[in-house]
Amino acid sequence: MPRIPRISLTLPALAALAVAGLGFAAAPAEAEERRSSTKSTTGCLWAGTGHATGTTVVAGGRDYLCAADDSGAPRWSAGAPSHRADTVANPGSATDPTDSFSLGARQPGTAYNDYCVGNQLIEGTDDIYQVVRAADGTLFWRAAEPIEAWYFDRGTIAPQSTWRTSSLCYEGNLA
Repeated sequence: MPRIPRISLTLPALAALAVAGLGFAAAPAEAEERRSSTKSTTGCLWAGTGHATGTTVVAGGRDYLCAADDSGAPRWSAGAPSHRADTVANPGSATDPTDSFSLGARQPGTAYNDYCVGNQLIEGTDDIYQVVRAADGTLFWRAAEPIEAWYFDRGTIAPQSTWRTSSLCYEGNLA
């Protein structure tokens, strides 16, 4: 049976490895420091545009404040109704919100949000949708209130009705 050589490092050799960047003790602390600093400076996303923590935007006749939740993640908090014009783009909830909107952001629904209850189609344009986090951490749009609560600025066009029909619904599934 071949003999496996034993490697023995002296204290000066271990110190040299640490200085060379191969030390293992500092890596977790440095990684945690990077994660913490990223969370605190990230800010919130609205339609793909970053906004600093503490910023207030206006969308659909309501103020939204960018803040951090208890875990440090960026989050929009809906505030008071506002009569000011929108200060951000509002493309509607037309795509996956990941990398475009932070938690709490709201948008008017679109055909992207269509779903079925039994064999009946529920149009996404009937509601306003809010970004929420699923149990697995992914972001998705969830109906928050009726579309009548969204104020469309002059010149802003409400999302078009869906092109889908109930014929695309089968036992609660949208084909």
